[in-house]
Amino acid sequence: MSVSLQKGQTVSLTKASGPTLTKVRMGLGWDAVKKRGFFGGLKAQSIDLDASCLLFDRSGALVDQVWFQQLRGAGGAVQHTGDNLTGAGDGDDESIIVNLPALPATVQTLVFVVNSFTGQSFAQIENAYCRLVNEVNGAELARYDLSGSGSHTAQVMCKVSRDANGWAMTAIGAKASGRTFRDLLPVVTAHL
Repeated sequence: MSVSLQKGQTVSLTKASGPTLTKVRMGLGWDAVKKRGFFGGLKAQSIDLDASCLLFDRSGALVDQVWFQQLRGAGGAVQHTGDNLTGAGDGDDESIIVNLPALPATVQTLVFVVNSFTGQSFAQIENAYCRLVNEVNGAELARYDLSGSGSHTAQVMCKVSRDANGWAMTAIGAKASGRTFRDLLPVVTAHL
């Protein structure tokens, strides 16, 4: 059963009575707001959102990143499935798969961000969400709706962190501006 998270909420990814969570997929989905065409019809536009995963150690230092220009990281433990340039289609438009046991022990936190590489604002996007899925059985574990249109071009979606019991996901939802994850680092580090 999926948990619908609100900004700032945390959910444990470790179940007391169940198998250990080993492989997760962070899915990002969105649709472009349809614009009125010249003759009054609705016209679809292309929006290029990019999902990235930033890996931090206990001290808060960035140790690796996975994004559309680097599809693998952490020795292959994190893999981006590819860049969607339009947002067309149903379901997840971009995904990042994480093999939790294969992560180096130095990795404490994974932060997932989304940004508009082409600079379109979230006012031009609807139905945007991120969700964490158990990649082994396809079950959705948690979902966070990236609601609230505005002039921002990026958002720090959530983080997955090691805790005393295993792993936990926290919805962040911090609005930002930038074309790549590098532009978002000051906002991201404030949420570690």
